[in-house]
Amino acid sequence: MSWRMLHTMIRVGNLDHSIDFYTRLLGMTLLRRQDYPDGRFTLAFVGYGDEAANTVIELTHNWDTEAYDLGNGFGHIALGVPDIYAACETLAANGAKITRPPGPMKHGSTVIAFIEDPDGYKVELIQTKG
Repeated sequence: MSWRMLHTMIRVGNLDHSIDFYTRLLGMTLLRRQDYPDGRFTLAFVGYGDEAANTVIELTHNWDTEAYDLGNGFGHIALGVPDIYAACETLAANGAKITRPPGPMKHGSTVIAFIEDPDGYKVELIQTKG
């Protein structure tokens, strides 16, 4: 049997703002969205390709909760980008919060940057080679 990662779930306060961030600013596609009125929540799945072959992010919006404490256990989502400097410039111009500008990681040479989504979740950008 072959196992594979399906998705990472994060709880979000404003689903429309989060969908906009992940689709418009990070270039993902809204793959599906479904309301569950009896449970008072909505699930939206975003990603860079079909769920059958790609790992995606599940955005969970509980209708009666406006904000969450992020806690200290979750680290970040990581995305590979071909031009990290241009990506950060575009993201900043569109209102994304850059919490660590692009540059070599401490004790290494990989070029990274960090941004935050509308709920404060960290997204690491990593300069891809080639």
